[in-house]
Amino acid sequence: MNVQEGMTSIMPVLPLRGLVIFPGMLIHFDVAREKSVNALYSAMGSDQHIFVVAQKDPAIDAPLKDDVFETGVVAKIVQLVKQPENMVRVVIEGQYRAEIKEYNADGEFISAIVEPVKYIKNKTTVMNLALVRSVRNVFEEYLKYMPKMPSDILYKSQNAKNADDFSDFIAANIQAGFESKQRILATKDVTERLEFILDFLTNEVYLLKIERELTDKARAKIDESQKEYMLREQLQIIKSELGEDEPDDEIREYEEKIRELKLPEEVETTLLKECAKLDKTPFMSQEAAVIRTYLDTCLELPWNVYSEDDIDLKRVAESLDKNHYGLKKVKERFLEYLAVKKNAPDMKGQIICLLGPPGVGKTSIAKSVAEAIGKKYARVALGGVRDEAEIRGHRRTYVGSMPGRIINAMKQAGTMNPLIVLDEIDKLASDYKGDPTSALLEVLDSEQNNTFTDHYIDLPFDLSDVMFVTTANDYSTIPAPLRDRMEVIELPSYTLVEKINIAKKHLIPKQLKNCGLNAKDFKFTPKAVEIIINNYTKEAGVRNLERTIASVMRKSVYKKLTEDIEKITISNKDLEELLGPAKYSDSEKSNKDEVGYVNGLAWTSVGGELLPIEIAVMQGTGKIELTGSLGDVMKESAKTAVTCIRSHADELNIDPMFYSTKDIHIHAPEGAVPKDGPSAGITMATALYSALSNKKVRHDVAMTGEITLRGKVLPIGGLNEKSMAAYKNGIKTVIIPKENSRDLAEIDEDVKNNVTFIPVSDIKEVLKIAVLDKTEKTPSGRKKTKKSLNASGIDESMKEVTL
Repeated sequence: MNVQEGMTSIMPVLPLRGLVIFPGMLIHFDVAREKSVNALYSAMGSDQHIFVVAQKDPAIDAPLKDDVFETGVVAKIVQLVKQPENMVRVVIEGQYRAEIKEYNADGEFISAIVEPVKYIKNKTTVMNLALVRSVRNVFEEYLKYMPKMPSDILYKSQNAKNADDFSDFIAANIQAGFESKQRILATKDVTERLEFILDFLTNEVYLLKIERELTDKARAKIDESQKEYMLREQLQIIKSELGEDEPDDEIREYEEKIRELKLPEEVETTLLKECAKLDKTPFMSQEAAVIRTYLDTCLELPWNVYSEDDIDLKRVAESLDKNHYGLKKVKERFLEYLAVKKNAPDMKGQIICLLGPPGVGKTSIAKSVAEAIGKKYARVALGGVRDEAEIRGHRRTYVGSMPGRIINAMKQAGTMNPLIVLDEIDKLASDYKGDPTSALLEVLDSEQNNTFTDHYIDLPFDLSDVMFVTTANDYSTIPAPLRDRMEVIELPSYTLVEKINIAKKHLIPKQLKNCGLNAKDFKFTPKAVEIIINNYTKEAGVRNLERTIASVMRKSVYKKLTEDIEKITISNKDLEELLGPAKYSDSEKSNKDEVGYVNGLAWTSVGGELLPIEIAVMQGTGKIELTGSLGDVMKESAKTAVTCIRSHADELNIDPMFYSTKDIHIHAPEGAVPKDGPSAGITMATALYSALSNKKVRHDVAMTGEITLRGKVLPIGGLNEKSMAAYKNGIKTVIIPKENSRDLAEIDEDVKNNVTFIPVSDIKEVLKIAVLDKTEKTPSGRKKTKKSLNASGIDESMKEVTL
C-alpha cells in the first residue's frame, strides 16, 4: 500500500498482548476486550483500517499510552466474525509501519493519531544483498530444526520484492519473543534489521543443534536399553525351550552367599526363593531392582556373627572410673551384668533404662561400657519419632521402602551381640501412622525378641543377645507396658563436688586440647571453677558448664595471641570480665524467716528446683486467689490445704471463721513457668497457717508432701532430685512424708551429710518443725523456727515444674 510519509490520520487502536504484526502479514485471532471490539466495529464502519500495536505488559487490561510501544502497523480488516460470549474473531493483514503521535483512551474505543514511519533512504547495496542471502541460508537451516513450519515457507521467502519485505517476512515467521519482534519492527534501517535477524537466527540454530544432540543421545540410550531388554527376553525364551534354563552368574553368586551364611532353614528357603524369582524377572525391570536391593540388605546383616567380649571386671571398673566421675550406682549395675555374663556366657541380653536429667552422662557411660569390653556399639535416636515404620521398617510393596532403625543399627554394629543405645525413649510420639512405642514392645522383651520381624526384611531376626540400654529424662511419659520391660536406674543431678571433679578431670583437659592449649600455659583456680558452676550455670548435668569453660578458653586464646601473653591463670576476679555479670545467685532462697513464705521443692525433667510458696491474708469476704501458672492438680491441692487448716482451726488457735472474713491469695513465684502436682500440699498448708497466725516460718527448712483433708501427709515422687535442689540452695532441713523414708537410701551421700531429713505423717508435725513459736528466739534475735516447703510433685511430671 502506497502511503505518503508525514501524512497523519486518526485511527482506532487495537492493543495486542504478546503479539507483533508485520507489514504483509495475514493473521487471525480472537478479541474479547470491549474497547478492542468497539475499535474493530468502528474500523469496519469506515475504511476497514485499524492501527495494531503490541502492549509492553500483556497483563494490563486497559493500556494507556505508556503501556504500548510507539511503533505499530496499520492493518486492514479482511474478515470479522462474531463469537459466543461477546468475542470477535478477526482476520487482518498488515499494511505499513506507523508511529503514535497522540493517544486517546477515554472513548468507547482507543484511538490515536498515527503517522507512517519515515524509512531511512537506503539504496540496494552489495551489503544488503549479502545480508539477504545469508539470512536466507541460515533461515533454511533454521527450518530443518523446526518441523512444524509450513513446507512452502522457504519458497515464499524468495518472492519478496526487496530487502525490506524480505526482512518483514522472515521476522513474521520465526519463533521469537514479542520483545525481539518489536525491536525488529521498530528498526527503520533495513540493514540493521537484517543484521539483527541474522544474529538471532544464528544463535537459535546453535541452540537447536544442541537440543537435537541431547535428544538424540537420550533416544539412543532408551533404544539401547530397549534392545538389551528384548535380547534378554528372547534369550530367556530360547533357554527355556532348549531346557537350559540355568541361573546366570549373578544368581549363582547370591545363592552361594546365602548358603555360606548357614542361616536358619526358614530364612534360607525364603532368600533362595527370592533368587529364583530374580532369575525369572527381566534384568532391567523395576521389580528386579527391588529384589536385588532386598537380597543385598539381607546379606549385609550380621547373621551368626558374634564378637567376643573381653570381660576383665577390674579393668572395666578402672576404665569406667577414669572416663566418668561419680555414677556409682550405674557403674555397679553394669559391672554386675558383666560379672554374670562372664560366669554364664549363655545369658541373654539385658534391657536397662538410664533415667535422669540431661547432661549427666547417660549415653556416654553406655558407650564407655561397650568400649571397655570390646562390644560393638550403635546408637538409635528416638526423639521425635512418630511413625511405627521407623522402628519396624516399611513393607516392600511401598516405593522407597527400607528397614527400620533397629535392623539398621544391627547392620551398623556388624554383630549379633552389640550394645545398642535407644536414646531419648521418653520423647517418642504417636500419630495416625502408628505408635512406635508399641513397636518397641517386641524389641525390648527378652522373651520375644529372638524372633523380631522387621516389615522390610520379613524374616525372624534374633535380638536376644543384644544388650539394650535406653535413656530417658521423664519416666512418666514412657508407657507402662514399655516401663515393665526395662530395669530402671536413676542418675541423679551432680553435686557441686562432683561437678568440680568432672571439670578438672574431664572438661578442662578436653577443651584445652580443642583450643590448642596445654595445662602449663593455661590454668583455672579452684575458686574460679566453683564460681562458674554456682553463678554461671544452673543445670543438673555439665553441658552448660563445658560450654562456659570453652567460652573462657576461646576468649583467653584471643587475648594470648593479641597481647602476646605466655601463661594465663583464670581466677574468680577474671570471670566477670570474660563472662559478664553472674547469671544466677541465691536470691531464690529467702535469708530470713518470714510470715506466709515457705520453701517448696520442685521436680522437673531437667532436675530438681527450689520453689517457694507465698500466701497473703487480707480482710475480705472469703475469696481464694491462686496465681503462678498453677495446674488443675495443684489448684485442688491448694483448696485441700485451705480446708485442712480450716478443719483444724480450733486446735491451731486460729479464727475458725477466717474462710468468710479473709481473702486468701496463694502464689507460686516465676509465674510464667507452669506448675502442677499434689506434693505442694503441706507447703501451702504451712504457709496458710503462718499467714493466719502471723507466725514466721524458718528460712532454712524445705518440705514436700501431699496433704489430705484430715491433715495426713502422703508420699510423693522425685525425692532424689528434690533433695539435690535443697542441698544446692543451702537448705539444712527437709521435711518429707514418712512413707518416703525408704527412698533415703537412694539419696547421694553428700546430700545426706549436709541435709537433715525429717519424716512426718501429719500436718501438726510439719508445723511444729517449720513454724516458729513467738516466744522462742534464735541467737540472732529472730524466732526459732523450722521450715518446710512443698513444690515438687509426683515422679511423673512434664517439662513443667511438678509440685
